[in-house]
Amino acid sequence: MQSDSQSNQSTSTSKTIAASSADKKSLVILRELLQFIRPYKWRVLASVVALIFTASVMLSVGQGVRMLIDQGFAQQSIEQLKSAVGFIFIITVFIAIGTYARFYLVSWLGERISADIRLAVFNHAITLHPSYFETSGSGDIMSRITTDTTLLQSIIGSSFSMALRSCLMFLGALVMLFATNIKLTLIVLVSVPFILLPILFYGRRVRKLSRKSQDSMADVGSYAGEAIEHIKTVQSFTNEHQESRSFALEVDNAFEIGKKRIQQRATLIAGVIIIVFGAINGMLWVGGSDVISGAMTGG
Repeated sequence: MQSDSQSNQSTSTSKTIAASSADKKSLVILRELLQFIRPYKWRVLASVVALIFTASVMLSVGQGVRMLIDQGFAQQSIEQLKSAVGFIFIITVFIAIGTYARFYLVSWLGERISADIRLAVFNHAITLHPSYFETSGSGDIMSRITTDTTLLQSIIGSSFSMALRSCLMFLGALVMLFATNIKLTLIVLVSVPFILLPILFYGRRVRKLSRKSQDSMADVGSYAGEAIEHIKTVQSFTNEHQESRSFALEVDNAFEIGKKRIQQRATLIAGVIIIVFGAINGMLWVGGSDVISGAMTGG
């Protein structure tokens, strides 16, 4: 019993140490990334302003639809209808301008920062000792310079800004919904944990499989690069069929990992869709009941 408790204790301790080391590693990576972002701080500030502006204006579309229903359709007034449509059109123009500024600035940052990182990685790689290149394949190094930096570019230039915009719009919409109907707000707040749980659970799996997929693709590129680089040696020993079979195994391994990643991601998307639309149906039921009872207007 004592040995079991000691082993469990040591296991939990090792997990804690591993988690803390992973957190420290993430902080180091973030600190390294910040040094590439810092030279473009004014463009970062401009992109944040454009993002906040776009999110705020997009939230105003709901007010335009409210005016359209309550003042245009409900009152059957052409003047009110014209005002509501004009308001929505002006909001649309502002959304287009803000989206253009946000997309251009954020995409520019993604391209520029990834180019700087790519250059820094190459400059560092050519100064390494020759023994490093004996243990690391050229395909793996090329994958770090091209594939990894391209992934980082998509995160900086697209994913991060979209996530931040979604968070801002969610908070703004929650405040507006609270001012409109407290019951609808409670439905949203109750549904949020059920949406986050599958995202956290399956998202961690997808992230691990994505990392494995990148490593397997790097192995594929490395194997192909080594075989082509030493093609004369391969052909002189008539080893083409063996190399082809070995490369096929690498490709199949990468495919299997990619298939698992796709399955996990598809499950995540399906689960989130069911939960989100279930919450929307609940909101439609509660809101529709209040409209029928006269507690709130259709808009």
